[in-house]
Amino acid sequence: MSDLPAFARGLCDDAAVFPPGLAPLTDAVRDHRRHRSAPYAALVGPLVLPATALDQLHPLLTGDPLDLSITAPNGPAQAARAVAAAADLPVAVHAVEVAVPTGMTAADLLCGLERIDVPVFVEVPRDERRPAILAALGETGHRAKFRTGGVHANLYPAPDELAAAVLAAVRAGVPFKATAGLHHPVRNTDPETGFHQHGFLNLLLAADAATHGADVPEVAAVLADRDAASIAARVAGLGEARASFARARFLSFGTCSITDPLTELAALGLLPASLIKEDA
Repeated sequence: MSDLPAFARGLCDDAAVFPPGLAPLTDAVRDHRRHRSAPYAALVGPLVLPATALDQLHPLLTGDPLDLSITAPNGPAQAARAVAAAADLPVAVHAVEVAVPTGMTAADLLCGLERIDVPVFVEVPRDERRPAILAALGETGHRAKFRTGGVHANLYPAPDELAAAVLAAVRAGVPFKATAGLHHPVRNTDPETGFHQHGFLNLLLAADAATHGADVPEVAAVLADRDAASIAARVAGLGEARASFARARFLSFGTCSITDPLTELAALGLLPASLIKEDA
């Protein structure tokens, strides 16, 4: 596991229960434990579950505590309740992922987060509140979460919008994760929906570019690059130290499939094919 390259360690949060995967909770828990004992375990972050799933979780928990990240789409109050509820379960809560309700200011958000004693990712809204919220996160040590896609085309930010968000987060000293729409390593157009999807390796390289003085157009160009061979070569060329530095900014992304990114990274020559094995 220690042989996994720095760019890939903990890269994939297991969001199996979310669209488009929509795995049943029983399957998601079982498969997560399998992923965390596989040769590629170091690639896999916590299992991401909505706060509403906690009530159904207890009968499924046996053995070692389950590593969780809990999403709270209704805001800080829901997040605080979820963390309190998880304290009665054999789980380890690594983070909560908190959405910002419409109309909530940065000051009100921070006030609501004061009762939460685990790391917090704030899903930064795509509106005029973004600068103030990112500044507040930089001052308090909380983390950001950027939505990079979804079930409708308008949920996919254009490269220049996402570039501005990444650059603002890096300049504010705010580590971030991404969620939704990152189904492949490199930017692509989904043949079924026609949606232009961001690549998670593009996002990694965008974080690297932002930390080394790139401006918004330069970061946007990285995000827009569809040349898979070039993207893979650039990631391989980062080396361990520079990749670790970029990953300290871009912490992870949520994926409803762990095996898909694993397989595609191996196909690009970035991970050894020996990590992939048939399920028992």
